[in-house]
Amino acid sequence: MKLALAGINHRTAPVQLRERFALRTDEIASALVQMQANGAKEALILSTCNRVEVTATLADDVPVDRVIEGVMTARDGLTLESVRPHLYIFEEREAIRHLFRVASSLDSMIVGEPQILGQLKQAYSQARDLGTIGTVLDAVLTRAFSVAKRIRSETEIGQTAVSVSYAAVELAREIFGSLQRRRVLIIGAGKMSEGAARHLHRAGASEIFITNRTPERALQMAQVFQGEIVSYEHFPQKLADFDIVIASSGAPDYVLTPELVRRAIETRKNQPMFLIDIAVPRNIDPRVNGLEHAFLYDIDDLQRLAERNLQARREVAEQAESIVSHEVARLEARLRERDVTPTILSLQEQLEAIRKGEMERFRSRLGNLTLEQEQALEGLTRGIVNKIAHGPISEMRRHAADQQEGEAAREGELISAVRRIFRLRDA
Repeated sequence: MKLALAGINHRTAPVQLRERFALRTDEIASALVQMQANGAKEALILSTCNRVEVTATLADDVPVDRVIEGVMTARDGLTLESVRPHLYIFEEREAIRHLFRVASSLDSMIVGEPQILGQLKQAYSQARDLGTIGTVLDAVLTRAFSVAKRIRSETEIGQTAVSVSYAAVELAREIFGSLQRRRVLIIGAGKMSEGAARHLHRAGASEIFITNRTPERALQMAQVFQGEIVSYEHFPQKLADFDIVIASSGAPDYVLTPELVRRAIETRKNQPMFLIDIAVPRNIDPRVNGLEHAFLYDIDDLQRLAERNLQARREVAEQAESIVSHEVARLEARLRERDVTPTILSLQEQLEAIRKGEMERFRSRLGNLTLEQEQALEGLTRGIVNKIAHGPISEMRRHAADQQEGEAAREGELISAVRRIFRLRDA
């Protein structure tokens, strides 16, 4: 039986193609059943905005194309050949490595992002509930989750902000420490300010206020954050009420001047104010940064921080890749040893049956034995059987542990030879 994985992702296919493959949660169940009907013994489907991947275990004589074709070409009359330039297919070691890297977010568009692990766990739970997860995929996926946890705990891969929005949160935490109960004012209703506000909200800034020249758009954003609206004409007078200000309006001139911010800080009794200017052209006069207790960052500041952190993540990713390589080798050894276990158990059972049979055959010739003699005879015969079994069992385990890529055939030949020599029943 072999393990295979096929898919497309953000590196191999544009979004226009990925969206044609994307499966809703309620579509995945029938797709898993179809994979099994086409020859998969076990099956898993992961479908996100950046990737669609199918993983399966199948008999050695079942082609991978047969199992994946129905899932990967189910829509819009696509054929497997038309998709193949965008498709990657991994088997055995490389399939395990890929799953480990996906779970650890090393294969994500933003290295270190945490969402993919939850998405993979959800895919695993759905497949398990449908009965398409067996012993092999269970072992591989549970190990993938452990590898992701190990990388998170042993490296700093997820500790730094790598987007403008995350960078804004990181800077706000540096200024305020905890963001619990911090009040946020959003000036304008641009996508960038909405993203920054969403991350700040998740980080604990629970009171969100929106002001915008167009009240309808302000109302839409207020509904997103369960926030409140401040009239555009009156927000300068209320500026002192806010700890964090995000500016992203289309105003042609500065909407916040040094004088406005200075008065607000005085009213706040010099409590710090964090200002994020994501507008182009800028909404906040850069001279505000010269005011004591005012911390102003524009989009270039945030972008530089995000890029610096992204480079740091790339460097940490090298450490994470070495962990993945080590864990792949460990799991491979476990899976190979499990492959030889049925033969080892069958050999032990066969030799034990021979030992017991011979003991019964000669028992009448031995006469009455004392308890000590019975125990000595048992120990003697068991010792002989164990010594006979030790050689082939050790050799099979050694081959399983030391097997290098491409040596599966040699290991299979050894197992077949042991089964023939000892006349073991087929596993």
